[in-house]
Amino acid sequence: MTPNPVEGDALQTTARGPRAEAEAAALAIDAEPATEALTYSILEEDEDRDVWRIDAFPTTDEEQAALVATLTGFPALRVVTEKLADADWLAMALSGLPPVHAGRFFVYGAHDKGLAPPSAVNLRIEAGAAFGTGHHGTTVGCLLAFDRLLKRRRFGRVLDVGCGTGVLAIAAARTGSKVALGTDIDAPSVRIANENAALNRARARFVHASGLNDARVRGPAPYDLVFANILAPPLVALSHDIKRALRPGGIAILSGLLRTQERRVFAAYASKGFRLERRIHRDAWATLVLRRG
Repeated sequence: MTPNPVEGDALQTTARGPRAEAEAAALAIDAEPATEALTYSILEEDEDRDVWRIDAFPTTDEEQAALVATLTGFPALRVVTEKLADADWLAMALSGLPPVHAGRFFVYGAHDKGLAPPSAVNLRIEAGAAFGTGHHGTTVGCLLAFDRLLKRRRFGRVLDVGCGTGVLAIAAARTGSKVALGTDIDAPSVRIANENAALNRARARFVHASGLNDARVRGPAPYDLVFANILAPPLVALSHDIKRALRPGGIAILSGLLRTQERRVFAAYASKGFRLERRIHRDAWATLVLRRG
């Protein structure tokens, strides 16, 4: 049965409270089947007062009901749901975001085109309805990890699992990767990613695929590096497939997970012979750099 779309205007549900309570609520959102595909973020709003914020954007009545029911289980959180105005709120929000520096990479939107420094690897990323403008802690963590790796070597074949806007595969293509392939289960994201590749004159290619067993993904394997900036449950589920996609000694950069989910995700990969090279923390989020044994 197809879920019912949220009636009326789009909604934003915000929950504020102590870090421990907000992180526990985020874990509960991930664990609830009705909200496993929910778009949300968690960040620190006020360090001095220990105020963290969850912003969630439900797209169906069922998702909204499950979200509110989940957050109600955390009484220390103050929960507010508001209707978003009848405007391109995503474009308006992005227009107020500053460009992002992550190592050698400078990520910007059309509104900041004139700020791109000539010494950086400049990536113009237009989000549309896709995830990955470069501002989220997980995307920044992946770019910082990649920048550090590039100081020692280059990666000929790169795969980006759950590509969103394509920023990670485009970053790889712009720094010398001969193969930079991205996949996503969301068709609009694949379209947006290919448009961003054209904007950046990057030889990155993006395909609509539901997993790593797609022939278009298997063809260029084994890869030297795999990005997977998704969520903790699919990261765990894909551990075997990511190992098979990588050559021995290849690198996996994993993100989309909370710090509290690090052990669970790493355990899944350690059992497949991966070892931890580095971890990066941004706000409540973690990025893991792993090497296949």
